[in-house]
Formats: sequence, structure tokens, C-alpha cells
Amino acid sequence: MKTTIQEGIILIPDFSGFTEFVFNTKLYTGEYIVRQLLSTLIDVNDQYFEISEIEGDAILFYRYDQNPSYKSISGMLWKMRSAFNRKIEELSKSLSTTIDLSLKFIVHYGSFSQYNIGNFRKLYGKTIVEAHQLLKNGVAEQPSYALYSNSFLENTQRQETDFNKDNIHLPEVGVIHYFESLN
Repeated sequence: MKTTIQEGIILIPDFSGFTEFVFNTKLYTGEYIVRQLLSTLIDVNDQYFEISEIEGDAILFYRYDQNPSYKSISGMLWKMRSAFNRKIEELSKSLSTTIDLSLKFIVHYGSFSQYNIGNFRKLYGKTIVEAHQLLKNGVAEQPSYALYSNSFLENTQRQETDFNKDNIHLPEVGVIHYFESLN
């Protein structure tokens, strides 16, 4: 069987505060909340990205794309984050509880392949490992942000937009955009 390697975007939305949330929330309630939040992100995605896997509090989205659009992807992240925050507000009210979760995104670009194992499609390659490493970056000063890797930025038609006000450039990594302004 021949392996097909393609270029594409890896998008990982991940919950900040998840470990504490799991330890401090009843099992049934926590599972319900996480299912609702993940479903919200999937619905907002509207099949723009394919889903490779869902693991705990993160979704591994991908899209084969030779010419990724910074503007389209940034717009998608804003929509996902807004829907996520609205859903948290709604669930907090209906369950009379505080949900201390926020959303961070990793946006990366590169070559990867795909293989099947049973009913699962798995992504494989250095790009996938790098995207997961970016999740554990240790440089973000706030829980709610989007990290665009240098690889993504170098391969995109990048029109400057109003999202770029609060960007922090990290030469070795890429650019972090905080959704809340730094104090």
C-alpha cells in the first residue's frame, strides 16, 4: 500500500484548566459539560476541517490545503471561541455551577500522511508531533490564545487584519494572539 503524503493545516483546540475541572467536578456533570463543549466546536467547524481524533479535552482537526488562508482560519478560531464561551455561560446558568475552562488553539502547517486502523483514520508525521509539542509550549502567559506556528505563517496568504493587535512574536515558535488583552 502506497503512503500518500500531503500538505495541510493542523488545528488543535484544547481546553485550559481541564485537569482541575476533572478533579473538581462530579463525573456525570463533567462528562456532560465536556461533551457539550466539544460538540459546540465541531458544530461551528461546519466540516471545514476533518476530525482525526478527539482526546479528552482536545480535538485534532486537519485540512489538506496548499494555500491556507490566515484570514479564514483566524475567523474560524474567533467563531469557535465565541461559541465555546456562549456554551460555557449557558451551561453555567443551567447547571448552577462555575465552569473554569478556557480555550487555546494551535495552528500548524506541514506534511503528514494518514493510515487506517480498524475504523480509525490516524495522522502521522513530524508535523503532528510538532503540533502536540506546541500545546505544551510553556510560553503563553494567558490561558486563552491562538498560537500560529512559523510554518503556518510562512505558508499562508497573510493579509493583515484587526486580529493582529495583541500578537506576541516568538522567533523560534511563531506568533501568539491572546483573545483577552494583556493587562
